[in-house]
Amino acid sequence: MSGDHVVNDAHWMGLALEQARQAAAAGEVPVGAVVVKDGRVIASGRNAPIGSHDPTAHAEVVALREAARVLGNYRLEGCTLYVTLEPCAMCSGAMLHARVDRVVFGAADPRTGVAGSVLNLFGHAQLNHQTQVTGGVLAEACGQLLKDFFKPRRVNTDPVREDALRTPDAAFAQLPDYPWPPRHVSDLPSIAGLRMHYLDEGPLDAPITWLCLHGNPAWSYLYRKMIPVFLAQGHRVVVPDLIGFGKSDKPKKDNFHTFETHRQSLLDLIERLDLQRMVLVVQDWGGILGLTLPMAAPERYQGLLVMNTTLATGDAPLSDGFLAWRDWCKSQPLFDVGKLFARGNRHMTPQETAAYNAPFPDKGYRAALRAFPPMVPEFEDSPGAAVSRQARDFWRNDWQGQSFMAIGQQDPVLGEPVMRQLQSQIKGCPEPMLLPDAGHFVQEQGRAIAEAAVRHFKP
Repeated sequence: MSGDHVVNDAHWMGLALEQARQAAAAGEVPVGAVVVKDGRVIASGRNAPIGSHDPTAHAEVVALREAARVLGNYRLEGCTLYVTLEPCAMCSGAMLHARVDRVVFGAADPRTGVAGSVLNLFGHAQLNHQTQVTGGVLAEACGQLLKDFFKPRRVNTDPVREDALRTPDAAFAQLPDYPWPPRHVSDLPSIAGLRMHYLDEGPLDAPITWLCLHGNPAWSYLYRKMIPVFLAQGHRVVVPDLIGFGKSDKPKKDNFHTFETHRQSLLDLIERLDLQRMVLVVQDWGGILGLTLPMAAPERYQGLLVMNTTLATGDAPLSDGFLAWRDWCKSQPLFDVGKLFARGNRHMTPQETAAYNAPFPDKGYRAALRAFPPMVPEFEDSPGAAVSRQARDFWRNDWQGQSFMAIGQQDPVLGEPVMRQLQSQIKGCPEPMLLPDAGHFVQEQGRAIAEAAVRHFKP
């Protein structure tokens, strides 16, 4: 092989490496490929079987498909395919079928490679097409990328408690409109080794920190339309996933979940992150729990953004809508979470619907979904009722910050009648923003709410 040929191979393999890095950034095994013809790249591909739910979406196959489309012919004669990892049997068969002239790979694959490691599929003279194979081009760089990717996955530095489950990271691959990196804390006193996930974006010294709390059966994905609006103002946004939801650990037993445990875990997180200048953003259980937080440290809070929620004080009957929801949850323990969200939000895409299902791959992950509806304080002596009554007194008499209320009027559970009652309990709460087309999960129209809230709370 000529020296020029070697130099060119290294150049094209460098482009395949860039595709591999993009795959790694998306949570896929870092393998990349490019197809070259007549001295130019005509197609590229990266591993995407997880994100595309396609077992054939290896980098080589993705690149072959694109090259065939560009050339208008599945036969790729005169083409060279560069790939960072020795191809498997599936990909090698596709290359032979496409009549690729030459295959150049980087790192050898001793487990599944069929260009010489496990076997040499390309070496069979009986095949009606012979493809030239060159291996070991930028092998060290290609191999190191794979090692760097798998190393943290092999060393479990953050083990799951025996009485809990952790949704695999692959379930959250390529979520639409959710680009923020995960953060975790696993040493909060209240949850004793369970790992809590949260988002934390924006400057630590921002004039406003928006603490956004979700309810049941939601998770931090619910705030994806509001977060960018807050960040565009130079503000900080913190969005935790309650234990049992989202990317947080999920205890196996329903009885783990108590009002006090979840309330205290939020108080612990606030203290751990030392959150200041907060606007508390709540909806559903985010409000049932969250509205009891500021009285513990009122100096940390300067505002309240409240949406379709309530204070469950136990001395007033729960709404008929809520009681119907509780009964329905009991009768439908395996309800489709995504469909529940889509029912009142027809604009949602199938990918967004799937994102709401992502934390709960099977019934073993759903203890929180079962536990939360009956956990709402119903009587004066119910757990959480006393602290909720104290919170009601705080909001009526002691609250010194600004407030902003948004109401999804199509909510049959915690809609306008319930919210008007709550408005009367919050000192200085102005006339609410009414959203006539929004249902319970009002954050699905969150951009408009966030924009209005930014104007309202402008420092």
